[in-house]
Amino acid sequence: MAIVSFLISLAGATMLLLYAVRMVRTGIERSYGASFQRIMTRQHSYAQASLVGLVMAMVLQSSAAVALLTSGFAAGGLLSFPAGLAIVLGGDLGSALIIQILSFKLDWLVPMLLAIGGYLFVKAEAKKPRQMGRILMGIAFILISLRFLREAMDPIRGSAFLPAIADYLAQDYITAFLVGGALAFVMHSSVAAILMCVTLVQIGAIPFAAGLSLVLGANFGSAFIPVWLTRGMDITARRIPFANLALRGTWAVVTLFAANLALRSGVLGDLQGGQMLVNAHLAFNATLLVLALPFCGRLNALFERLLPEPQSSEAHALPGRPLSALDTSLIGTPAQALSSLKRELLRMSDLIDAMFRPTLELYRSGDKEQIRAVRDMDDEVNECLSGIRSFVAAIPADAFGKENAKVARDLMEYAIRLETAGDVVAKRLTVLASDMRKKGASFSKDGWAELVEMHESILANLKLASNVLISDDLESARLLSLEKTEIKRAERDSRKRHLRRLQHGKTESFETSDIHLETLRAFREFNSHIAAVAYPILYRNGQLLETRLIEDMPRIGEQHTAETK
Repeated sequence: MAIVSFLISLAGATMLLLYAVRMVRTGIERSYGASFQRIMTRQHSYAQASLVGLVMAMVLQSSAAVALLTSGFAAGGLLSFPAGLAIVLGGDLGSALIIQILSFKLDWLVPMLLAIGGYLFVKAEAKKPRQMGRILMGIAFILISLRFLREAMDPIRGSAFLPAIADYLAQDYITAFLVGGALAFVMHSSVAAILMCVTLVQIGAIPFAAGLSLVLGANFGSAFIPVWLTRGMDITARRIPFANLALRGTWAVVTLFAANLALRSGVLGDLQGGQMLVNAHLAFNATLLVLALPFCGRLNALFERLLPEPQSSEAHALPGRPLSALDTSLIGTPAQALSSLKRELLRMSDLIDAMFRPTLELYRSGDKEQIRAVRDMDDEVNECLSGIRSFVAAIPADAFGKENAKVARDLMEYAIRLETAGDVVAKRLTVLASDMRKKGASFSKDGWAELVEMHESILANLKLASNVLISDDLESARLLSLEKTEIKRAERDSRKRHLRRLQHGKTESFETSDIHLETLRAFREFNSHIAAVAYPILYRNGQLLETRLIEDMPRIGEQHTAETK
């Protein structure tokens, strides 16, 4: 009975720890995720890139999240292999530093974190204060889960069961290494897995030698997480996680045998305690970074040979003609027809992304060729819409069913919104970029920063909209709708700040006033179009009213009654 109670308590503490780590990470991603691309893709040396990775991992509390972001930017051609690998190696050390901070006994902070975090999360309306509340509550939950973990071990600490397991793991360090690796991979969090190992050593549940082997295994197992999560990405994106796995795995195995040999021979003395285990974890990641950083560039050619680019079927397509995902032979099969529609919408969304991404660069350069290339892509977007319209029109209503036909119509409506978003870029933003070049004007420093922040947020929303399109996930749809409100707020705040700059007589603000305000309006409209994919999902789940007038009607009625009296 005691064992069952122990396992339930251990499972509860572990799940709370995993949830808390995720809560902190999602809070940070929702607050500052739009800026990650700018921060991670503008590094000029391996040392600078590794420092960025270290800070990002400490902020996100996850080296795997840093590796995923790096792989995504590498897939988009925004980050080179050497710089990406340096960021990931720095992220591993940053994750170790977070464990150092969280391993301290900070239980006294819990009430304050819960009070402040809870107040911000419940009461704040603005996005960043609300997400800051989420982050503070997540940190409090991490500390609570670690206390639960310590308390869960108390009932069996004096039993014969735990010492037997602990002694076995201390003697068979290879098994302990494999257990640590499996634990980190299954939990999908090296921070959570290693914090658990450190806590077990702190309370004396397992000896230092067993804890060290578990931690080294967790380091190895955590390197598999981004490899697994990027399995569907392009090979360019996957090279970085594989290189990190090779380096991390090799160094973990070497350290495992060397450390256990030294411990058994007494060379290292009698090492004890959770803090010593944290120090060993830090030393492992720091030495790996120092040893591997100089070779980041040289490993590029090796992994290009080991993981070559696959032969693309597009090489056989007609030059200059993009491959459509629409297949008219699937029209009679609802599930396959809808999947075909979604793939074409994803292709359309990628074209919109490619049009919108360089807009601010066009404001600075005014490059005529690049402006022409963006406008040419709008023709491809129009062709996508024509194809989707014809595809949906050819669907047999009787065989397709009422519900599937409604989904197809919703997808076509979203295609129309995407085409309109493309027009915003091609017919308004590129015109404004040309005007900037003709005037030779430039934005004020504050005005430019506001546009950059808004641009980054919209790019993040484009990715989120693609995820909503594929997954039909209600929570993601809600988040996308909330992000639309945030863009409206950002546009309104930027407009107010711009008018204040005009009142203070800033020359740059006067020169670019019309362009600045028109860009803000275009950005808001563009974002509204891409966020439209969330509406059918929200409406189906009762999260959206057909008209905003519904909630206002009683008040209008009350006002009318008061007036007649």
